[in-house]
Amino acid sequence: MDLQLTGKRALVTGSTSGLGEAIARRLAAEGATVVVHGRDEQRAVNVADAIRADGGSADIAVGDLATDAGAATVAGAATARGPIDILVNNAGGYDPIGWAQAAPAAWARLYEVNVISGVRMIQHLVPGMRERGWGRVVQIGGGLAGQPTADQPHYTATLAARHNLAVSLARDLAGTGVTSNVVAPGAIMVDAVRDLLVRLAPTHGWGETPDEIERAATADWVPNDTGRFGRPDEIASAVAYLASPLASYISGATLRVDGGTVRSVQ
Repeated sequence: MDLQLTGKRALVTGSTSGLGEAIARRLAAEGATVVVHGRDEQRAVNVADAIRADGGSADIAVGDLATDAGAATVAGAATARGPIDILVNNAGGYDPIGWAQAAPAAWARLYEVNVISGVRMIQHLVPGMRERGWGRVVQIGGGLAGQPTADQPHYTATLAARHNLAVSLARDLAGTGVTSNVVAPGAIMVDAVRDLLVRLAPTHGWGETPDEIERAATADWVPNDTGRFGRPDEIASAVAYLASPLASYISGATLRVDGGTVRSVQ
């Protein structure tokens, strides 16, 4: 299927590894020029070079979105060769601590990294989309936004904020040709997750082969209807669709890509 992204320019924040890298690569494969973003210039260069080696088009933007100055620098670099048509707010942090350890300062810092950083990029780039009459904004959220667990309270609260702001933005953009949506991944088998499962497998009795470990870890941690973890490319495909002209009738929506982990009729 042709997603009609040729000629579009996309910024994917936090795209030097993991989900962000997969999203950047998929958008580039669909014909978009992708701006690879991260805080480490060499890692951003490596991803951009890999995209170009595959026949795609990529630029880089380096900076810390958790500061006003860093976000302004990234926005300037991203638009240096043309306006941004697609903004994917993927950058964020994860802090695996519970209520007893999550002091107010930890809440404030994670909110700055996971929520305000995306707000900064929206305010830098969406006015131009509105003026041009076309644009796509996609937040990367998660099922824990609506079904939080007892641990990581500040992290799950930031996910809920990302979902909420996406809907508010969609209402604000009504009739402009710009849409705002959320892709909510389940448990995804990025490299860090794979390494973690291998380390934990012996103590949990999850087996020895990668397939055995994945099936057992899924059953113990994230039971779902597919019996496995998701793959980065599956999230990237969902983002690419919402970023395309084919999704012009979708705004204010959450697309769950979680194998059925979240049980909801909505």
